[in-house]
This record gives sequence, C-alpha cells and structure tokens, in this order.
Amino acid sequence: MEKILVLQGANMSFLGRRQPEIYGTSTAAELDAMLVAHAKANAYELEIFYTHVEGEAIGRLYRAADEGVQGLVMNPAGFNYAGYALRDCVLALPFPYVEVHMSNIEKRGIRSVLAGAAVGSVFGFGVHSYVLGLEAMLKLLRK
Repeated sequence: MEKILVLQGANMSFLGRRQPEIYGTSTAAELDAMLVAHAKANAYELEIFYTHVEGEAIGRLYRAADEGVQGLVMNPAGFNYAGYALRDCVLALPFPYVEVHMSNIEKRGIRSVLAGAAVGSVFGFGVHSYVLGLEAMLKLLRK
C-alpha cells in the first residue's frame, strides 16, 4: 500500500476563514476529511501535516524519508516566496513531489520557489486541487 504525505504550509490551517473569496469556505477539517476519504476509497496510506514553520516542515520531510513515505503532495502556501531551504530539502528526498495550490497562483502573480523541485503542479481548482494532486501521485507510484 502506497504511503503519501500531504504537507500543508504556512497559513493553511486557517482555511475557511482566511480570504474565502480566494480560498473558498471549506475548513481545514473539511479538507482533511475529504482527503482521508479519498485515501480510503483508493487504498493508500495518508498522513496530513500542517505547519507554519519552515524548519518544522523540513524536519517532517526528513522523518518521512526514514519512515518509508513514497510520495509528497504539498501546498507550500506561505513558503512559496522564500522557502529555499525547504526546496533544497525536497530536492534531497528519495520520493516524488507534486505541488498543489487552491488558487491560480500564476493569475495572482505568485511565483513558487518550490515548483522547480516538483514533478508537476496542480493549481486553481480549490480543494479539488488536492484530489487531482493525489491522483497524479498515485499514477506515478502505481505505474
């Protein structure tokens, strides 16, 4: 059974209350429940980790490598702008990374410093971006 980590970057725990005109009204708990249901329906292990601290994200990713995680789906969120240390960590990981964003970051003029470390990116589809990102990861892991 595949083991995937979803890492939620800075500000993502405030979903549903933070700029609903951009991110919608789904809460972090509702998103988590949707992703857990997706994992159950598609027979893979899923862990979801939230942090506002780049160093905590890096520590979790290195532990993930030691724990046999096979894929990373991450919304770097607030780490988009200057998360170079996180990018270097992701580049060192032994598993693929798919980047997701709820909003169309290109339309908003946001450049992710982590996107170059990803095998692919999904953005602009609200909470469904996560499902699409997980589907892409499953395709990578199951080929």
